[in-house]
Formats: sequence, C-alpha cells, structure tokens
Amino acid sequence: MHSRIGQGQARAAVGAALALVLAAAPTAAQSRVVLPAGSVILVRTTSPLQSATAQTGQTFEATVSETVGVDEYTVIPTGSRVRGVVSVARPATRQQSGVIEVTFDRITLADGTVLPITGKLTSTDSTERRQIEQDPNARVVLVGERGGIGAAIAGAGSSRNTNNIFAALGSLLSEGRDVNVPAGTPLAVELESAVTLRGRGRLRGGEASTLYTAPERIRAAQTALAQRNYYRGAVNGNLDDATRRALFEFQVDQGISGTGNLDGRTARALGMNLALGAGAGASMSAEDASALRRDAQSLVATVRNELGGSSVGRLQPSRAYSQGDFELWFALSAFADNASIHEQIVRNGGNADAAVLAARALAGAARRVDAALQSARVSSRVQSAWSTLRRPLATFETASAR
Repeated sequence: MHSRIGQGQARAAVGAALALVLAAAPTAAQSRVVLPAGSVILVRTTSPLQSATAQTGQTFEATVSETVGVDEYTVIPTGSRVRGVVSVARPATRQQSGVIEVTFDRITLADGTVLPITGKLTSTDSTERRQIEQDPNARVVLVGERGGIGAAIAGAGSSRNTNNIFAALGSLLSEGRDVNVPAGTPLAVELESAVTLRGRGRLRGGEASTLYTAPERIRAAQTALAQRNYYRGAVNGNLDDATRRALFEFQVDQGISGTGNLDGRTARALGMNLALGAGAGASMSAEDASALRRDAQSLVATVRNELGGSSVGRLQPSRAYSQGDFELWFALSAFADNASIHEQIVRNGGNADAAVLAARALAGAARRVDAALQSARVSSRVQSAWSTLRRPLATFETASAR
C-alpha cells in the first residue's frame, strides 16, 4: 500500500515537473536580440507639436511607421508607440523663432510590453544630418521656419544651459516663426544606448526594414562601401560611427531614407547576397555537420597522440606538460562533443531555428579553442587542421551579446 502510494506520488511529481518544463519551453526558446546604439527608428507623430503651446515635461506619442527587424527576427512591429518628452520649449517672438527639444524614453510594443529607451531626435535629410554631425555631442532641436512642416532640425551647442543653445543656433532663429509639427509628420529617433528585445517571430529574410548587425553582414557592407569609395576604415565587422556615416552617404546618393542603418533596402543596393549566412536563417547541411563532427573527433585524437596520451588518459611519466596543453585538449574535446550534439540537432531536431542557434553556439565553442591555441604547444599540422575545420563556422559568427 505505502509502496503504491509512493510510486503514485512520484509519478505525479514527475508529471508536474514535466508540465513545468513544457510550460517554460516556449519562453526559453524566445531569442533575445540587441538593437545597437546608433540605430535609427522611423516614426510618425500622432498629434501636433507646437512651440506656441508646448510645455517643458509635456509628453507626446509617435508610432513606428515600419516594422523593425534585427537580422532574422521581428523586434518592433509597425504601430508600436514611442513616447517623446519635451525637454525645452520656447515660443516664437518677433525677433526669434520658436524652439522645441525632445527626447524619447520608452517604446510600447503592440502586445503592451513597455521598454525603456534613451533616444534623441535626428534627421534623414542630408543637409540637416551633416549639420548635426559637426558636433557629436550637439543637442538636436526643432526650429520654427517658413515652408515645409514649419520646423527645421538643427544641431545646437552641447551645453546644458538653455540660453547657450539659443546662442549656438544664431541666425537659424531669425525667421521669427513657431515650430508647428502636424500630426502624421515623419521623424527619426536615434537610440543613444542599445536595447535588448525579444525576437517576435522569424522574418523571411531580405525585408526592406530589417536591420543587419551580425559581423559577417557588416564586413560585407564595409567591403562594398569601400569599393564605391564611401568607406575608408578597417573591414572589421564593427558597426561604428565611420561605417554608419558611410552607409548614410550611400543611402542619400541612392535616394534611400538616410538612417545610417544597414537595412534590407541598403544591403540590396550594395549588391549584398541576403540569402546566405546565419543572418538569413541558413543552417548547416546534415552532411556538413557530420563531416565537422568527424573532423573534430579526429583532431582530438591527433592532439592526444601529440601529447603522448592513451585513449584512457594515461600520459608519459617523464614528459613535462604545460597548462596550455590541457586547456587545448579539454577545449577541443568539448568542441567535438558539442559538434556531435549539433549534428544530432541538424539531423533529427526538426527545428530550423534551433539548428541555426546550435551552429552559433558551436561557433562560440570554436572561439574557446582559438583562445586555447594561443598558449598551447602544438604542431603546424594541428594548427592547419583546426583552421580548415572551423572555416564552415565563419558564417555563424555573431556578437556574443546576441
């Protein structure tokens, strides 16, 4: 009796644990995606913004005008709301134009999720953007003027003193007109710090608004920009200010919205192949995954033999070993085990997303072997074999923050 009760309780406990695991599985599978600092989000205002009536501290909303994706994931759907805050407001006088400065402090996604952000106003217009970029620390403001939407975007002094802002604007204030931004006006929000978001479904690849941030994509863009004389920096896969400026200049010349983002429309204009690479959701074939696993296991055996070790770990009693020898042996053995798991996922997992993520994780394990090789004493044969073995993983190299 007690035995049967105990078995029933055990089965119930196992069932409960399994239920918890299954309930948690979808959350665990959701990918965390980083939208890097410097990314520009295009929005439209939902209400007028006027210097004649605006007050410091007043909030307003703008809606995201096109879905933002990062590599293969949707992160900010169209219609998500961005909250702006008026930080400076001054109405026009007979002598001076009105001025409004705004910042952006949060995004509310379509499902109600609220994310804090640190965003500032920028411009997709080439003249305004170049003026803003003259001082990287400039405060960007709306200035009343004739024509257009009734506001010009300008970079002012970086001082926190409001009077100094007006002094820096100088002749731009001479129109004596109020800022009048109608509802529906397009604005550009530049993120001043990175935002981590949850991937909300896979993109099909190549969407115009998809932002590409993976190093292999950035390297390809840097190469294409350099060939067109827009970029003169290092081809290093870093989405830095020089790369963003080159992207912006290329976009302006091509008639593309000048954001400085490496988005789908810009990548296509640069002639990049968006059908290849981890950023497009490609995974390794089952045959390639098997070959990688076999090569890794063979290389482990080669390293073990060079260290004079047996298959059961017996080592030569008189040989002097270094810490680096074991760091490499252990890292390479772990890589071979990981390659075996990766092969199983590719062959039997039935989940294309998981296969891509597993390949990225395997690329991370390869980087640990790279690090161990720096302090190990190995033959040129091992060095050459490892270089050849890890080459197929270069496609899946991504920033560790992702």
